Amino acid sequence: MPQDPRPPKSARKVSCPTCGKDSLFAPSNPWRPFCSERCKTNDLGAWAAEQYRIPVKGGDEEGETPSEPPQ
Repeated sequence: MPQDPRPPKSARKVSCPTCGKDSLFAPSNPWRPFCSERCKTNDLGAWAAEQYRIPVKGGDEEGETPSEPPQ
């Protein structure tokens, strides 16, 4: 039995994280939450190039020494 190409009624439209266009968040979209393979690939490339970073507070990490000793 072939699958119905129409999205289910429960499918949501979300903004593509890369370009901001509407994207269907449903099993019928193989690139979800992205709108296209290009946007998915661009996002992967940004992660690989370390363009996304999680900010950390200086000296708060275990094993990291603060630049000035506490007074």
